[in-house]
Amino acid sequence: MAHSVGLMEFAQAGWTSLRREASSTVHAMGLAPLFQSGAGQQEALAYALDDPYGPDGEHGDSICDGRFSLAGDQLIARDGSDIWEMLTPSRAFAEQLHGHVWLRDVVSAPNHDGATEARRLVDTWVAKHGRWNSFIWSPSVMSLRVMNWLRAGETLFGDAAGDADNTRRRRSLLARQAKHLLRTLPIAEDGRIRLRAALAATITGLCLPGQTALQRAGMTAVAAEVTRQILPDGGHVSRAPQATAEALIDLQGLVDIAEMSGIPVPTEISRGIARLRAMVRFFQMADGGLASFHGGGEFDRGAVDHALTRTDEPIKPFGFAPHSGYHRTEAEGATVLFDVGDAPRGELSTEAHASALSIEFCTPGGRLVVNCGWHDAQTSDWREAVRATAAHSTLVLGEVSSSKILAGSWQREMMGARLVAPKGQVSARRNEGEMGIWLEGSQEGYRDRYGLSHRRRIFLAADGGDLRGEDALFRPVTDGPPDDIEVRFPFAIRFHLHPSVRASLSRDNMSALLVQTNGDGWRFRTDGGPISLERSVYLAAGAPPQRATQIVIHGEAEPFGAGDRPPNRVRWAFQRLGRIGGAVGGIE
Repeated sequence: MAHSVGLMEFAQAGWTSLRREASSTVHAMGLAPLFQSGAGQQEALAYALDDPYGPDGEHGDSICDGRFSLAGDQLIARDGSDIWEMLTPSRAFAEQLHGHVWLRDVVSAPNHDGATEARRLVDTWVAKHGRWNSFIWSPSVMSLRVMNWLRAGETLFGDAAGDADNTRRRRSLLARQAKHLLRTLPIAEDGRIRLRAALAATITGLCLPGQTALQRAGMTAVAAEVTRQILPDGGHVSRAPQATAEALIDLQGLVDIAEMSGIPVPTEISRGIARLRAMVRFFQMADGGLASFHGGGEFDRGAVDHALTRTDEPIKPFGFAPHSGYHRTEAEGATVLFDVGDAPRGELSTEAHASALSIEFCTPGGRLVVNCGWHDAQTSDWREAVRATAAHSTLVLGEVSSSKILAGSWQREMMGARLVAPKGQVSARRNEGEMGIWLEGSQEGYRDRYGLSHRRRIFLAADGGDLRGEDALFRPVTDGPPDDIEVRFPFAIRFHLHPSVRASLSRDNMSALLVQTNGDGWRFRTDGGPISLERSVYLAAGAPPQRATQIVIHGEAEPFGAGDRPPNRVRWAFQRLGRIGGAVGGIE
């Protein structure tokens, strides 16, 4: 049950690294074209890929003026300077810059000729980077760029898309990139990047005339990745709500183009879409955004709604996703998401969070309890911090995370920032009754280090106005007595509040008043106090990070016991008070 990486994982990572290095060497030497046919001159796109994501016209105007704001940083290209010649402030910035995530924003710029500027930027990029480059042509960056090019459609590839020679170059390079993605698919990063690479190649094959071989090979690859990556309950294998939504949106785009072109879609894909729709609905909170777990944030609400309303076929609700590892319960507009799953394994865990037994709680008045979350618009400085257990609404024992992020320079270099956790760490139960729903989960992430297991029980009343919980630390009977019964282990139970929630402590520091933007009031109580209000940060809604508050219950656990009494058991509750208005004063 140790937090360590097995020899098989090292061997697999080493073999993958060698394959990627060999591929990079072949392409750097210019040998790859010897083993493939050229893309040739391409005709106009036969079909255009729909873009469900909402553009940011203001950002588009800024880019037209030379100000690129990406990944929380800014790069300014003015007075004729070429953005493609400039050093980028971070790797994340470079990924988004060369992934052309800004393209839809520029096209929609309200105060400029966005379409012309978008073509100019793409054409200068083609002139500079139209040949292979290990970073710019990597599957993660290239798949993102190809999808953004496809969604630009007529702006880049139509017969009226500016200069005819430049348009032909774009079409030709689009085909080259798609074939490169398909050829290097086996060495692409596992998870959503590999799935996106397969989709980008296949959709290109469907949109460009005369690409039958690319269509067939791509469709087979997509079907294989859907079978491997989409779990039986509909979640993505990364356990990230955002990755689940992205997979649904991209697959629906593939099916749209396939139907227009009369190409049959494998049953694995259509069945995968049906499962994904149900799971995206499972992750959707009352405000239309997604819950923030495992490297995702609230996401694009319009894109989520578009994906869920594409068909009149009803989505059957469910409360437990056993393969994805989440409980959901809702009552009268209140919703709780409860993380009761093991962390993803291997390369899939490089963006996963140590969030075992964390919750998010959304009420009719908006989000109340959240995790710090993540958004790709944030600076990478925050990335590792928000993966820690302390950035989630759960218990933290001994100021360490329940799963650790792989450390050590050579390990990190070979395997990436993987999350290392014991297999079979988390278990869960559910009990539904007339009064409400009980959820229970337990996790073993602290057992090796402290000899204690963590159990969390949650009850949501049928009227949605009473959320109760209990956190317990207990020593499993099978482990025998502890070596030192006098030692005490500090713990903290954290509830991160949404930035819109105003909080104030009672005079005895045993409860807090919480007021939402619509005036709804909630009282937080605990038998494990006193409690404190500490600073937090919320990243799930996009840059810049928003200041927030967290409720923290501090305590010291004994190294023994069943977790059935204090100090190893703490009870807490969020109870609705009604409309408070603008009151933010203390609680008597």
